[in-house]
Amino acid sequence: MASVTCITAPATGSSQIRRPTGSANQVRLTVLCAKNLVKKEFFKLPDPFISVVVDGSGQSATSEICLNTLDPKWNVHFDLTVNRQDAITVTVWNNKKVQKKPGAGFMGSIRVTSSAVQRIKDSGFHRFDLGRSNPSDPEDIRGQVVIAISSRDRRGLREDHSPSDNRLSLQSNVPWVDRLKSIDMTSARMPRGNDAPLPYHPLANMAALLQQQNERRNSPPPCGENSSLDRRLVGSFHSSGRRNHGHSRLSLLPPLPAGYEIRTTTQGQVYYVNQRTGVSSWHDPRISRELGSLNQDNLGPLPSGWEVRHTASGRDYFVDHNNRTTQFTDPRLARSLSFTQFGRDNHDTDLHLPKYKRDLIVKLQSLRGDLNHLQPQSGHCRMEVCRDSIFEESYRLVLKFRAKDLRKRLMVKFTGEDGIDYGGVTREWLYLLSHEMLNPYYGLFQYSREDIYTLQINPDSSINPEHLSYFHFAGRVIGLAVFHGHYIDAGFTLPFYKMLLGKPIALEDIENVDPELYKSLMWILQNDIEGILDLTFAVEHSVFGKIESHNLKPGGEDIAVTDDNKKEYVRLYVTWRFMQGIEQQFLALQKGFHEMIPASLLRTFDEREIELVICGLGRIDTEDWKANCRLKHCTAESPIVGWFWQAVESYSDDMRSRLLQFVTGSSRVPLQGFKALQGSTGAAGPRLFTIHQIDCSTDNLPKAHTCFNRIDIPAYESYEKLLEKMTCAIVETCGFAVE
Repeated sequence: MASVTCITAPATGSSQIRRPTGSANQVRLTVLCAKNLVKKEFFKLPDPFISVVVDGSGQSATSEICLNTLDPKWNVHFDLTVNRQDAITVTVWNNKKVQKKPGAGFMGSIRVTSSAVQRIKDSGFHRFDLGRSNPSDPEDIRGQVVIAISSRDRRGLREDHSPSDNRLSLQSNVPWVDRLKSIDMTSARMPRGNDAPLPYHPLANMAALLQQQNERRNSPPPCGENSSLDRRLVGSFHSSGRRNHGHSRLSLLPPLPAGYEIRTTTQGQVYYVNQRTGVSSWHDPRISRELGSLNQDNLGPLPSGWEVRHTASGRDYFVDHNNRTTQFTDPRLARSLSFTQFGRDNHDTDLHLPKYKRDLIVKLQSLRGDLNHLQPQSGHCRMEVCRDSIFEESYRLVLKFRAKDLRKRLMVKFTGEDGIDYGGVTREWLYLLSHEMLNPYYGLFQYSREDIYTLQINPDSSINPEHLSYFHFAGRVIGLAVFHGHYIDAGFTLPFYKMLLGKPIALEDIENVDPELYKSLMWILQNDIEGILDLTFAVEHSVFGKIESHNLKPGGEDIAVTDDNKKEYVRLYVTWRFMQGIEQQFLALQKGFHEMIPASLLRTFDEREIELVICGLGRIDTEDWKANCRLKHCTAESPIVGWFWQAVESYSDDMRSRLLQFVTGSSRVPLQGFKALQGSTGAAGPRLFTIHQIDCSTDNLPKAHTCFNRIDIPAYESYEKLLEKMTCAIVETCGFAVE
C-alpha cells in the first residue's frame, strides 16, 4: 500500500485534506480512539498517531501524537470527499519507529470500502479490529479503532450534529439496546449487509428476533449492562429531539438534575448524559438505584403499550411500543413510587419530602458514583484482627496500607473465627473499632458536655507522644467507612464537621456545644460593656491542673475589649474555643480523612449533611423497619413475626440498636431508612432486613447473617421464649462462623 511507505509523523497534528476535483460525497470521518494496541518493546510504550488515506484520490491526513500509551484517544475529525469507487484506509503508527525504515512503526489498519461507508454512515460510532494491510506486515497486530462517518452534504445537516461534537467520555457507560451497532473488521474485510444493526422491532417480531439474536453467539446481548467503551463496542450516540421521552414513561418525576440531558439513540434507547463530566449512563438520575431491588409484583401491571424483556445476562429492560424506545428504568416507578420513595412511603409525589432531603439524596448518589470511580477494579484489602486487641491491631494495619490499597474491596477476618466477609464482617469491625477508637478512655477524644455524648478532639491528647499518628489513623478509618458506604457508630460536634469541610466556625455553632458560653458571648454583643466588664484579648484555661494564659491576638493581654472591638473578640474567642490546643491533632485527622475522600468531592455538602454521610441515622423508626422487612418461610400473620415485632417494641432504644447491629453488623440506619440497608459487598442494590423462620430445635438461639441482613429464628412455642432466646443471642453473641 502506498500509504505505508510514505508516512511521516505529524509535527503538531493535522486534519487538513487535499481534496480532488469533481462531484462526490462529502463525509466527515471521526476517529475517537484506539484500544488494546500491541506492545512490541519491553521497556517502552508506543507513541501512536493515525493516518487517513482515501485510496486513489490523493487525500491524506494525520492526527496528533499520543505519548506512551496503548489506548490513545484522539477524538479528531477529517472532512473527506469520497467517490463511489473510493475506500478509506485508517492506519495506526508508532511515532518512535516510523522514521527508521519504510513500513516501520506499523501497528495495524482498517480499510472501509465505499459500500461500507454508505452502510455505516450517520449511524454513530463503530469499533473495528485492526489488521494487516499486506502480507509483509507484522503478524502481531492487535487492537481496535473506534470511528464514525457522517454526511456533510445532506440538506439541513448542522455542524453541531457531527459525531466529533457529540463527545464521548471513555469512562462513560455507553448504552445501546436490541442490537449493538458494531462491525468487526479483520484484514480489511467488511461484514455482509445482514450484519448491520437491527432497528427497533414491534412486538409481533419479538420472538423471531430474540431467537435470531440468541443464535448469533458472537453478537453482544440485546441490551448491555452498564459498561464503558473499552469493554464493549460502541452503539449509536445521536440524540433525537423528536421523541416524546416523558409523556408515558416518567411524567410524575421532577425535571432532570442540573447538567443532565436525556438522549435517545437511533435504535430507540434512552440514556442520560451528565454534561459537566461527559459521563453517560443507562440509569435515570432522578430515581434511586435502591429502588431496583423492589419486587416487581408489588408495582402492578405495566402501562399500556409497554413490555418487559431480558438481556442475555438476565437483566430486565423495558420496551415502550408507543414511542418505540427502550430503557432500563421501570416505568411503574414513576407512577407508584416516584422520587419521594426516598423520604417516606407516600403516594402524594414529592410534596411530602423536604427539598433539602431530596437534594441530599442526589448529592449522596453523586458522591457514591465519584467514589466508585476511585475504587480499584481488582484486588482486595485483607485485614485480620483480634477482637480483644482490635484498636491496636487495626491501628497497625490501617497505617501500614497505602490509601489506594484501602480503597480496594475490604476483606476483614477476626482471628479464630471462620466468617467470610461479604460486608457484614467489615460492618462489625467498624462498629467495634469506632467504639474503641472514640472512647474517651484513650484520651484522643472527649465528650463536649457531661449531659450530651457528642465528641470533640481532646486538647490534652499530647499526653500520648504518638497521638498525631493515632489521629491520622482515626481520619483514615472515618474516611474508609464513608468510602465503602459504612457508618461510624458515634457522633461529633457540629463544629467538628464544619472544620472537616474547611468552613469557618460561627457563634451560632457554639449554642448546642456550650450553651452557657453562647449566652455570655451573645450578652456581650447585645449590651454596652464599657465600664461593666474588664476583659482583654487574652483567656485563661487549665492544662493538667495548671492555669495558662493564651493571647487571642498578639499582645492581647494589653488590649482591652470595648464596644468597638467586641465583635472581633467574640469571633476570636469562638475560634479559640474550638481550636485550642487541637490544631495539630485536627490537621492529622483531616489528612487521613482526605487520603480516602478527596476534599473536592465534599464541596456540595454542609456540616449537617456530612454528619449523616459519616454516621447515618441513630434513631430507629420501628414503623419504617416493619414496612421494609422481608419475610422468608413465614408470613405477616405467622406467630414468630408478630412476636418478633412485639419484642422489638418492648426493647429500649439501646437494645433495638444492639439487635440491629446483631443482624446487620451496624447499629446505624441509612438516610433513606431501612429500605436502603446495605447488603453484601458489591451488590447492585440494598438488601432488606429479613426474618427467616427455620426448622430446627427450639432450644437453639436465633442466628444472624450480617452479609444478608437476615435473622434465622426457630419456631418458638411462645412469645416469652422468643424474647428470652433473642435477648440472649444479642447480649451473648461471640463471633462469626461459616454455615
